[in-house]
Amino acid sequence: MASHDLDKAYGRVEQELAILLRRARSYSEDIARELHPGLHGASYALLARLQDCGATRASELSSYFGIDKAAVSRQLRLLEELGFVKREPDQTDGRAQQLVLTAAGRRRLTQARGARRRLMRAQLEQWEPDDVARLGTLMGRLNESHLQALGGSGAGGGSGVSAKSG
Repeated sequence: MASHDLDKAYGRVEQELAILLRRARSYSEDIARELHPGLHGASYALLARLQDCGATRASELSSYFGIDKAAVSRQLRLLEELGFVKREPDQTDGRAQQLVLTAAGRRRLTQARGARRRLMRAQLEQWEPDDVARLGTLMGRLNESHLQALGGSGAGGGSGVSAKSG
């Protein structure tokens, strides 16, 4: 591919990704408010990450999402107050605590994820199944590249979510 064409392709990816991210942020805000009116979109993402990876330290969530620790702490505090998340002692470090979903958090998140997947299915139902699978693979690669560019570990895939759980 010629340099000019490649520049054009990068520009198109950047433009489409910016649009997708704006729409996704808005949609995440809507889903978070369905979980509870006081929640932000970041709260939905934190709950989803806890469901996908299990017990996790707040610092790991902050690092994974590239979000300030104080912002993560504020969201986690609200999730705890709502009974969606609880703290447990870290089995490997008695001084630390890990966050886990409560049964109520898991139930509400499962409902929200179901709604999100139904929307995704409706948006992509005209696509060929192989195209949907390819999109997931390419988005995973993009997330992996982003994580590596930030100096993070790519273990477990770009999103840290397997095709089954994500």
